[in-house]
Amino acid sequence: MTSRFRWVALALAVAVPRPGAAQIEVRGASITDLQVAMESGRATSEEITRAYLDRIAAYDQVGPAINAMVWLSATALDEARALDRERAERGPRGALHGIPVILKDNYDTHDLPTSAGTLALAGFVAPDDAFQVVRLREAGAVILGKANMHELASGITTISSMGGQTRNPYDLTRNPGGSSGGTAAAVAASFGAVGWGSDTCGSIRIPAAQNDLVGLRPTKGLSSIDGIVPLSHTQDVGGPLARSVRDLAIALDATVGSDPADPATDVLRGRALPSFVEALDEGALEGARLGILETYFGSGGDEAVAARIVREAISRMVELGADTVTVEIPDLADLISGSGVINHEFKWDLIDYLAASPGAPVGSLREMLDLGLVHEALVPRMRIRDQSPSRDAEEYLAALARRGPLREAVESTMNRHSVDALVFPTVRTVPAVIGDPQLGSSCSLSANTGLPSLSVPAGFTDSGLPIGVEMIGRTLDDARLVALGYAFEQGTDHRREPWSTPPLVGGAAPGVVSIDLHPGVPEGIAASASGVSISGSLRLDTSRNELHFELVVDGVEPDDVYAVALRRPDGEGGWQITHRLSGPGAGSAAGSVVLSGAQRANLDLGELHLIVLTRADPTGAVVATLGARD
Repeated sequence: MTSRFRWVALALAVAVPRPGAAQIEVRGASITDLQVAMESGRATSEEITRAYLDRIAAYDQVGPAINAMVWLSATALDEARALDRERAERGPRGALHGIPVILKDNYDTHDLPTSAGTLALAGFVAPDDAFQVVRLREAGAVILGKANMHELASGITTISSMGGQTRNPYDLTRNPGGSSGGTAAAVAASFGAVGWGSDTCGSIRIPAAQNDLVGLRPTKGLSSIDGIVPLSHTQDVGGPLARSVRDLAIALDATVGSDPADPATDVLRGRALPSFVEALDEGALEGARLGILETYFGSGGDEAVAARIVREAISRMVELGADTVTVEIPDLADLISGSGVINHEFKWDLIDYLAASPGAPVGSLREMLDLGLVHEALVPRMRIRDQSPSRDAEEYLAALARRGPLREAVESTMNRHSVDALVFPTVRTVPAVIGDPQLGSSCSLSANTGLPSLSVPAGFTDSGLPIGVEMIGRTLDDARLVALGYAFEQGTDHRREPWSTPPLVGGAAPGVVSIDLHPGVPEGIAASASGVSISGSLRLDTSRNELHFELVVDGVEPDDVYAVALRRPDGEGGWQITHRLSGPGAGSAAGSVVLSGAQRANLDLGELHLIVLTRADPTGAVVATLGARD
């Protein structure tokens, strides 16, 4: 078994420069970029695969310790070499030929464990591949490895007994969403070209929003869930998370389709499969009509921040040609209430999956709990879900019966207002600090109706946290949603690579770099008459955003110094303090501060100033600008 896969924590303990390090830069590269590189001979699939493995080694368990990956394929490089030979002999199979991809740890694979985030299934290898994995292999994709997930897909912050807590690469103190948070963090950090997740109630869309990615919860039945460890067969769907809408479309084209093993795909009977790539249209918002679902916009605190960013995104959609109308779905809260079936189905679906899986070390959720192999954060929820009394309990049948009227109410509202999609924040607030509950999910509207829903990046908060905007469409109108998302993406370009995982140098993280200190007053800012200046050194730990400083204030007596501080633009033509580096009576400053993602962006743009407040300049004098990295 150990010859076919590696546990990430053991396999990638240290990242060091090496002579054979891959030279191609894969950070932020699109699938098209990678295909062009392979077709032109500038790179091979083997080199691209190695480049992603180098990034995982540099950033997953060390440095920022994103902790996104659980299993790596020991045969990925061999598979890439074989695909390179095939390309040379017969040409590429298609757009995914030789492209390294990442799977959520609940997709069955015959050559990697499927642990679904729980130690109760540690090392369990399924007898065959999930339907979508079969499609990926047929398309020539390289299965690079499997990503962490919220244990048994039962939450939205991505913590598990198998993989621990995954961090958000845009703010290492915050969660990446879930339950597909490992996949999302890995794709955001460019550990692979594209990744696959599952969505039972937000588990593709929430991590997409919180990692500046694109994610589609497809129409129920557009793609098969065969071979995905179940949470709720009625609500489960699987699909990709990507850094761009085009990458998402390529991934969808490779994996959608009917499957006799999944009765839900009967919805495709007699229908031609959509071509998502062909549906991409930069002008799709021209003439589109969007329904703004005010019910899902928050109004206070962080909810107001997310609402503002999404409203700005909607304004941009209008600039791109869309028309909008405010809509209300009558009795929405009552219709949604009681229409979820996760608590009813999970216990029984898991029993069925394990019974059909030769070699599974446990047979039920109850056995997992009795063995003490579930993470403490999940135990209370799992105990509730283990209490489902029977497969056909009256409460369960009532919940199923409520789903049809809910779907009809949503679609009739869309028809009444003649809208192409309903629009609202994917998550009504910002990503929560690790350990805090993640609030603000609006996942049920799509999950409890089976309607397709797309999350695309809407922008960033002032502190550099990604926010997503969600669009819900009609049954099997997935391609239209993707087209709308593409038009918005092309008209905005909100994709931003995370600061915590910069380009590698010689196959390893750049580590600590010097920051230029430019003495003097920036152009356009009045100079101080006091003659105060500052000297010293600054160094940045690029993977942790830690700015280390040793500074000396010159031209003034220490007793006359009130403070040394950093400031940055406030976004409205003014300035704001980010950190106080020293206080009254200190003629020098030494220590370190952690920059936010937005502050790091200011640093890279030369927009961080050092100011000194003195007796002569009590409101502060700018004495230096922090320059871009060496």
